[in-house]
Amino acid sequence: MPRARYKSLVDAFAEAIRSGKLPPGTRLPTHRQLAADHGVALVTASRVYGELEAMGLVSGETGRGTFVREIALPPGQGSGQMTLATGMLDLNFNYPSLPDQADLLRTALRQLALSGDLEALLRYQPHAGRLHERAVVAQHLRSRGLTVTAEQVLVVSGAQHGLAVTMMALLKPGDVIAVDALTYSGFKVLAETLHLEIVAVPVSADGPDLDYLQTLCRKRPVRAVYCMPTLHNPLGWVLDQAQREQLVGIARQHNLMIIEDAAYAFLVEDAPPPVAALAPERTVYVGGLSKSVATGLRVGFVAAPAAWLGKLERTIMATTWNVPGVMSAIAVAWIEDGTVARLEAQKREDARARQRVAAQVLSGMGAIGHPASYFLWLPLAEDVRADQVAMTLQRENVWVSTAEPFAVSNHVPHALRLALGSVEMAALGEALAKVRKVVAW
Repeated sequence: MPRARYKSLVDAFAEAIRSGKLPPGTRLPTHRQLAADHGVALVTASRVYGELEAMGLVSGETGRGTFVREIALPPGQGSGQMTLATGMLDLNFNYPSLPDQADLLRTALRQLALSGDLEALLRYQPHAGRLHERAVVAQHLRSRGLTVTAEQVLVVSGAQHGLAVTMMALLKPGDVIAVDALTYSGFKVLAETLHLEIVAVPVSADGPDLDYLQTLCRKRPVRAVYCMPTLHNPLGWVLDQAQREQLVGIARQHNLMIIEDAAYAFLVEDAPPPVAALAPERTVYVGGLSKSVATGLRVGFVAAPAAWLGKLERTIMATTWNVPGVMSAIAVAWIEDGTVARLEAQKREDARARQRVAAQVLSGMGAIGHPASYFLWLPLAEDVRADQVAMTLQRENVWVSTAEPFAVSNHVPHALRLALGSVEMAALGEALAKVRKVVAW
């Protein structure tokens, strides 16, 4: 087929979609029907739809067909920050905050200004953090069930930076990483940026299919597995002891590195020990204070086996050189004086209260989540399209995320991920009621 003919077919569909002649949700002809209608080869028809999908105009759904997307949604709905309009209720991003946190910061800055070590904070810090700060973080991790030395801890600029440092230091382009079929959107972005191949492991409401992971490792050269055993984002599960031991057994059998993301682990009391405690020789544990304290406090931590520390430290040097000394000084002081522990306890209760509101408003809708988490997964009926729901809610001044940023496999479920931690408690019920109304409409 001449290129001009092929391109004209793509352009015709694109114009019809953008003009509204083919409205969002329209089911397009099958690949075979398109080929027959236009007298082209089947491979060409597939190529036309492939290009339209790459342009963000259509989405192919396994077993259902190809549909016109809602193109009025913000680009990367759910995976990138945007400035919210006045009055917009944010159920997309979690930045939980408590009323007195601004006062805590004022006090911390005054105390820091009076300290004798202030001038030292203006200079370069050790790449992995000052040793006494690493010791404080190591002590903090004991409350998570993880015992490591100060030397095994590296202070980073937030948990996202910790993930980036880990992947840049210990993996190389083309490496295969096993990932839950629904996973943290920020990890997906990192993997794509670093040219790593992510392979989906099927999931249920209780955890990943570890038997599938075992089979996958026999068939593919899997290098690492990324997991959130406590607390999974977006599905809210907490893996039990048996699941963690099975995961570790697979990792040891196939020599996998484990990347354990513990960004939300503080919300779960009495959780089983971290995977890093069960397999310390092959697990990198990544956490931070963005959710438990404040998103603007970009201080995180990585705990890793001694053999990998040199590579990790060099990567911190190559990316940020070191965490700003003012930030790490405040964070460590708050760990030492109990402020972090107090904030974590208060946010656990806050999350429980928000889940109670959600359970009442969304009763009977099949929402999936943990009773102490700041998010919910809301599956939609087969005939309800997530992009249309998100667009309608946006017009109602409610911002939500579809499943797309979290989906690893080609099949993107029609579902919403609802962040409960950013809207004022008084407005949460109103926002969720709008979600219920639009979904049921």
